[in-house]
Amino acid sequence: MSYGPNPWQQAHWDWRAAGNFMCGGAGSGLIVFTVLSGIAGLAQVLLLLAGMGLVGLGLLCVWLEIGRPLRALNVFINPRTSWMSREAIVSILLFGLGLGLAAGVRSWAAPLVLVALAFMYCQARIVQAARGIPAWREPLTVPLLLATALAEGAGLFWLGTVWLAMPGALLALLFAALVLGRWLLWRAWRGRIAASAAAPALRAIDEGGRNLLWLGTAAPLVLAALPALGLLGGGWGSALLAAAGVLAAATGLQFKFTLITRASFNQGFALARLPVRGAPRT
Repeated sequence: MSYGPNPWQQAHWDWRAAGNFMCGGAGSGLIVFTVLSGIAGLAQVLLLLAGMGLVGLGLLCVWLEIGRPLRALNVFINPRTSWMSREAIVSILLFGLGLGLAAGVRSWAAPLVLVALAFMYCQARIVQAARGIPAWREPLTVPLLLATALAEGAGLFWLGTVWLAMPGALLALLFAALVLGRWLLWRAWRGRIAASAAAPALRAIDEGGRNLLWLGTAAPLVLAALPALGLLGGGWGSALLAAAGVLAAATGLQFKFTLITRASFNQGFALARLPVRGAPRT
């Protein structure tokens, strides 16, 4: 749609910007769930490295999007007002604490969880700060993106630990709660933007919403039901949780890609009164 009074889709953030939110959220969510699981040894190290790798991949996507990549360090100079600067600073703490915990500094586990949550929050606020785009500026966008990141991270955790045959009934219940909470937040968020978002944006959101409901919520809850209730453990329970995790993570990534690249219509111009030649000014 051309530039004019009607809503048009922004073209500044493309798949590279979406990649930052997709990989960064999933990676930080994986780190949080890994620490909360209490898993130790080589499995913990590999999962932490995978989470940090995803965060790094997301930041690489942002670097590729910059018009002048050699000026990327300028992102650190304005933490007082810029959520992007805060994200960059928090990412340094995330990598430092993550590497420390992977190396065996167990006292860094709790700070790492807090920093990973802070990284998710910074990313969510980056999106929500775009005031001209109704689907982004809605306050519920922040908790929705946080829940999505945690659900994705939990899903990746079950995929990464399928070979361990972990029973984890309590962790399975937490995963189910995250998946359900994400859907409830999505429903509330969708209702809030119905009156302000452009029709093409709502169509794109609703297309992904069907996948989020059936493949990202209903199917994972069914698959995780027996392990979550402690009725099925061992290899079969891990396999079901891994399948549920793949669905939860894939639909979350699809939602964020759609939000950034397809639902990013601005509100257009809001002109309460138009000037008319020859008419007296009132």
